[in-house]
Amino acid sequence: MPSVSRASALAIATSFALILPARGAAQEPVRPNQGTPLRVFLDCGRCDFDHLRREVTFVDYVRQPEDAQVHVLVTSQSTGGGGDEYTLYMIGQGEFASRQDTLRFVTGRDDTEEEVRAALTRNFALALVPYAARTPIAPGLTVGYRARADEPAPAAARDPWDLWVFRVGVGTSLEGEQRQSAASFEGNWSASRTTEQFKFNLNANGEYQTEQFELNDGRKVTSITKNYQLEAVPVWSIGPHWSAGFFGAALSSSRQNQDLTIQLAPALEYNLYPYAESTRRQVLFTYRVGAVRYDYHERTLFDRTTETLAAQDFEISTAFQQPWGEIDGSLELFSYLNNLSRHRIEFDTGLEIRLFRGLSLDVYGSVARIKDQIYIAREDLTDEEILLELRELGTDFQYDLNVGFSYSFGSRLNNVVNPRMRL
Repeated sequence: MPSVSRASALAIATSFALILPARGAAQEPVRPNQGTPLRVFLDCGRCDFDHLRREVTFVDYVRQPEDAQVHVLVTSQSTGGGGDEYTLYMIGQGEFASRQDTLRFVTGRDDTEEEVRAALTRNFALALVPYAARTPIAPGLTVGYRARADEPAPAAARDPWDLWVFRVGVGTSLEGEQRQSAASFEGNWSASRTTEQFKFNLNANGEYQTEQFELNDGRKVTSITKNYQLEAVPVWSIGPHWSAGFFGAALSSSRQNQDLTIQLAPALEYNLYPYAESTRRQVLFTYRVGAVRYDYHERTLFDRTTETLAAQDFEISTAFQQPWGEIDGSLELFSYLNNLSRHRIEFDTGLEIRLFRGLSLDVYGSVARIKDQIYIAREDLTDEEILLELRELGTDFQYDLNVGFSYSFGSRLNNVVNPRMRL
């Protein structure tokens, strides 16, 4: 059920249903002689924009946020039942600058794409009512209400699964030609239970991949990589800003020379903002400390086949989704407590910022100082192992960077939908 966060959105709450254009205008945008429609900028990465423009026709869609009277920012996050909670932030501009409203609704795990799209369309139209009602097109709008007085009050839902959600998946891929072939098999399984006070996630996944090549001298090279991982994370809520949890993991990786690695670590997390605002902004400080047990496939550079070490991990992560754009990033510091020189420092970020009208900056990158590769095998790698990336190479650093600008200009309106021949 949708919920409105501000009392100022009384008109939304009293609508309880679809907002429809006046009869006879259901398929056509409002004409100029009917008044000036509300100018809306829709900021939504997961929306079917064409569908919304077709269905919600009593507004003008603009291409730039500066031209809008209402900036609609749509965010979403997963629910414990496997669905999604959508949040529509209505940010007034110009004559509506003093008004901001929030509307939320939840979709189910089994909802089809069409059902999710219909729910988003209905709530999007519903959220625009208080603003459209204060424009010249208000006389052309009608509000419908589906009476349910003849139905008995709904009984409390009985959940035979007690909020547990399970997922399982398997897959395979095959490809080949005369001198080379490849096959991979993968599977995953998860179980989760989520309440306001407690969350538990259990995830398992594995992948087996084989590749075969015939070289010019007739030799055949076969590579096999195997990766398996199991993670369990229980988390307790201890206030609007604090969480406590426990991290447990077991993994096996042929590429990282790990026959079996087991990690156990309690964790504490603080969010600078209340968790209720996490779809729009968050700054997280997470610290965990515990033990790691390694069993290696081959003897390491440090002459070890097994070892148990104490380790700590501290991470600062941020995520903001605002009218000016999006930014997220993290800084992670990992080290072994017995030897702090064996550590890793990693920073990654993603930015999409509207610098000014029509111009946006996109930056995605990461950089890492790597001093914690205690699992590197002592034996030298063959050329085939290096070229096929069968084993991880020793390195002191790693980086990745993508930077770009985009600029758009022209008509400020964006109402027309024409889906023909999308090449």
